[in-house]
Amino acid sequence: MSDSGHPFAAPLARGLYLEAFRRPVALAATEAASAPEGALSVELVPGSDELAAAESLRAALRAWKEGRGEAMPGCVFVRSGFWSAAYWPGLSLDEAARRARSGNASPMMPPPEKERSAAIPGGSARGRGEVVDGRIALVTGGAQGFGEEIVRGLAASGALVFVADLNLAGAERLAGALNAEAGATVAVPVAVNVSDEASVQAMFASVAERAGGLDLVVSNAGVLKASSVLEQDAAAFKFVTEVNYVGFMLVTKHAGLLLRKQHRTANAWSTDIVQINSKSGLEGSNKNGSYAGSKFGGIGLVQSFALELVEHRIKVNAICPGNFLDGPLWSDPEKGLFVQYLRSGKVKGAKTVEDVRRAYEAKVPMGRGCDGADVMRAVYYIVEQQYETGQAVPVTGGQVMLS
Repeated sequence: MSDSGHPFAAPLARGLYLEAFRRPVALAATEAASAPEGALSVELVPGSDELAAAESLRAALRAWKEGRGEAMPGCVFVRSGFWSAAYWPGLSLDEAARRARSGNASPMMPPPEKERSAAIPGGSARGRGEVVDGRIALVTGGAQGFGEEIVRGLAASGALVFVADLNLAGAERLAGALNAEAGATVAVPVAVNVSDEASVQAMFASVAERAGGLDLVVSNAGVLKASSVLEQDAAAFKFVTEVNYVGFMLVTKHAGLLLRKQHRTANAWSTDIVQINSKSGLEGSNKNGSYAGSKFGGIGLVQSFALELVEHRIKVNAICPGNFLDGPLWSDPEKGLFVQYLRSGKVKGAKTVEDVRRAYEAKVPMGRGCDGADVMRAVYYIVEQQYETGQAVPVTGGQVMLS
């Protein structure tokens, strides 16, 4: 294999089930020296590229299915050189793990259409969330702010969510709370520094090993350092650019590599990369040029990546929210933007944090800041819409409109 282990093989194996079932499947991986009885067994030539490996898996599946009708294997065993593993499918990560623990490789029939049994909370855009039900998602910067809102919305709507954050302790707390509430594994914490390529690559390798692959990647991690261009030093400018602009590129690169592998064996399955951009990516921001510039650049990347990745049925879009005034980015009493803007004099005449907040609410025709449910409705739209890619969807209460 050109790659070794799960990051290479797991998405290819998962793609077989995506293609057959036309619905998401999770894979639990176990080390195995030989194929379990009844498993689909695939021998890959060491050094095989993705295309050759995908054809080997498809050919093995065709042979396995002879005389079995629509049935699919209850386990896929892959060997290449000195490396081998077994992949156990399930309609949830917990179901896949149970199959792995029991060693149950009995054939699986395509599941019937699933009926939603749990009501979707209003905060998750009731009635729209079924589009992500069962999908495997990853949200960077998922431990707080808009990221936490997106994680909660996706989990409430039936997705399995990897909570990716530099703040691993925060990701662990959020995932633990969501899993306890659900009584099942609906969230998995994972560490990442989006501006460090090795960290991003390791994150996606961890996802492939834990669940087999992904259906939705939300690139949300971002930073902001408000300052006049006459006063901001180059180090601060570069820091914002590295996280918001380069970080999005790195996430897209390694997400795209994983999603492309899935596509090799799941030609009909669409996946999504969504950048959480900003209204500041649609119009300039006074005394906030490093942030606005990184977000303007992000939309350029979205459009360019969309053109490139469409051949792998990967849609790439951006959501441009208005200000999440109740989130920590704005409301943190020490580092929040209300405090930063008050100190920098960005809002003329403002004497208190409350003055700054009222000034920003007054800019919005709908009279309030953006919240998590507003963003979630846009996420659901992007996933559901099969004929749009490269778009920047404003969610600004009318403050910024496309022209």
